[in-house]
Amino acid sequence: MSEVRDELKYTEEHEWVLLHADDTATIGITDYAQSSLGDLVFVELPEEGTTFDQNEEMAVVESVKAASEIYAPLSCEVLEVNKEVEEAPELLNNHPYDDAWIARIKITDKKELEDLMSADDYKDMLEGLV
Repeated sequence: MSEVRDELKYTEEHEWVLLHADDTATIGITDYAQSSLGDLVFVELPEEGTTFDQNEEMAVVESVKAASEIYAPLSCEVLEVNKEVEEAPELLNNHPYDDAWIARIKITDKKELEDLMSADDYKDMLEGLV
């Protein structure tokens, strides 16, 4: 079973969101996503300062098997990107929740938080995929 952390929120596209008190968040891909993709070999990160609408493509990860888009879990402005995963994409396979975050964002529409899944909801969704 894939690791699912209770303190995070999730999307149906297998992104995770760690909410912070100042209307910012850290985002990444889930353990299920990295496992499904296989060995990651390339990451294309968004530009800092770029804005995205919820569910808009914001980054790409490529593995030896396939390329996959990463979608903005919330409407946002990118404050910072994790250059380490660009230089070492395998970090996403080894530590999808810790050092291998994709971006830190400023949330521009807090109403969209209602669209995110709890850890329990995400676990239920994963069980339906098996």
